[in-house]
Amino acid sequence: MRRPRIRRPRSLAGQLFAMQIVLVAVVVAGCAAFAYVADRGQAEEAARREVTAAAVAVAASSSVRDAVRSPDPAAGLQPYAERVRRDTGVDFVTIMNPDGIRWTHPDPARIGERYLGHTGPALRGETFSETYTGTLGPSVRVVVPVMDGGRAVALVSAGITVDAISAEIRRQLLGLLLVALGALGLGGAGTYLLNARLRRHTHGMNATELSRMHDYHEATLHAVREGLLMLDGQHRIALINDGGRELLGLTGEVMGRRIDALGLPPTLTDALVAAGPRVDEVHATADRIVVLNTSPVSGGERHGTVVTLRDHTELQALSGELDSVRGFAEALRSQAHEAANRLHAVVSLIELGRADEAVEFVTAELELAQALTDEVVGAVAEPVLAALLLGKAAQANERGVELVLAPDTHVDDGLLPPRLPARDLVTILGNLVDNAVDAAAEEANRSAAEVRHARVTVTLRTETGSGARGAGELLLRVTDTGAGVAPEVMEEVFRRGWSTKSPGSAPHGRGLGLALVRQAVRRNGGTVSVTGSPGGGAEFTVRLPLHATHPADPPPTPAVRTGAPS
Repeated sequence: MRRPRIRRPRSLAGQLFAMQIVLVAVVVAGCAAFAYVADRGQAEEAARREVTAAAVAVAASSSVRDAVRSPDPAAGLQPYAERVRRDTGVDFVTIMNPDGIRWTHPDPARIGERYLGHTGPALRGETFSETYTGTLGPSVRVVVPVMDGGRAVALVSAGITVDAISAEIRRQLLGLLLVALGALGLGGAGTYLLNARLRRHTHGMNATELSRMHDYHEATLHAVREGLLMLDGQHRIALINDGGRELLGLTGEVMGRRIDALGLPPTLTDALVAAGPRVDEVHATADRIVVLNTSPVSGGERHGTVVTLRDHTELQALSGELDSVRGFAEALRSQAHEAANRLHAVVSLIELGRADEAVEFVTAELELAQALTDEVVGAVAEPVLAALLLGKAAQANERGVELVLAPDTHVDDGLLPPRLPARDLVTILGNLVDNAVDAAAEEANRSAAEVRHARVTVTLRTETGSGARGAGELLLRVTDTGAGVAPEVMEEVFRRGWSTKSPGSAPHGRGLGLALVRQAVRRNGGTVSVTGSPGGGAEFTVRLPLHATHPADPPPTPAVRTGAPS
């Protein structure tokens, strides 16, 4: 049993081609019909003018009037009328008496018979024309009176048969049809070429398939959470979905605008307009960390770039927290090792019978550890910040860096508002301390011959009154004894890629700490600045408002200052 053949709907290009062929054919046929009707009317009008001229000329001839007065008018008028008929090309010239009796006719046998047609207006002295069926068939004719002494003494009728007019029209119509066929052929060829190009661009799809693809396209653009961006050959935005707008922080109408006119970070803009592909590059915007992939495309006459964006902000924050936890674990492991060494020392002292020295050794170690804990807890009652500082102190100690609290550090428990997330505080303070410890340790190692003491000083306090914006703010200041930040790069430190390991060219995965700090500060309406510290290192200062800013006020842009520390 044969399976029924499923007929695929005609493609959009095929449908348009059929419609255009029909349209061209109808237009050409309509023009041909109009031309035929117009030519027929013009031919009849030309025939009427021609016979009128012939009849008027005959009626005005003096020889005609003389022949009318003769005893036998037909004898003199018949040769004259035939000669006029042949010379003018009309089909008949009939001269008759006022009663309508013919004196002339192309068929001599018809002479003496009554004229078939109307003569009344001519007898009144008028010239008139009509289409009438006579002895030669339907004809376009004119009747002119021969006047003598103010009365009509004879009548002259000249005419051209309709068959003769139709024969002339048929000759003209043949040329018209040739022109129409040529126009139809040219129109069909042009339509075929245009539809062949349309078929290539639509890939042979029909209207239903194109409509369905458009619906899928729109639904996909709005459903995909990742950012999708398409740039044309002039780096203008040709397409962008909701995710792309959100990840790039774009608002308003951006279609058709150049990518370098949107105020994006320079490194991100350079990556978007680059000629080659980019794979999993991490970039920081004002509020987010995004992973960027670009792929150049070319097709037809246009070249462009397809860009995909993934939100890396939360992942990067979690990665930073994981790094902190890993650091805490390393510090605890190191402390456990040190505790085991101290325990061995205590046991050995007891075995040697030096119990007093063992007690003194243990007491000193406990007092040192408890002093740091008491100092941190006494100054910073906020549990998240206190725990973070204790962990960072242990990490710094393992790297030979002393972490100390400034004397004016003081934060009461419960003072920080709920709108200031603990995660953002950990991001800000943790990354600043990590950056300072790296800088201090690196400078201490480089200056080992000078036995330079590596130190990081942390200041935490709340401020109110005229020195603080609004009703109050939280001040976080981290100072290190590192190499400091050169004035020419102070505006670059908060951009993605800057690192104390290798400023301006951080390896993959590094150089995001300060960018994350800036983002967290901006999210909470604060400011961050960097200056030189009195000890020669760098000093980072963050100010966070303790009360919500007005919704209409945009978050202030992080400031970068140079000069003396604040």
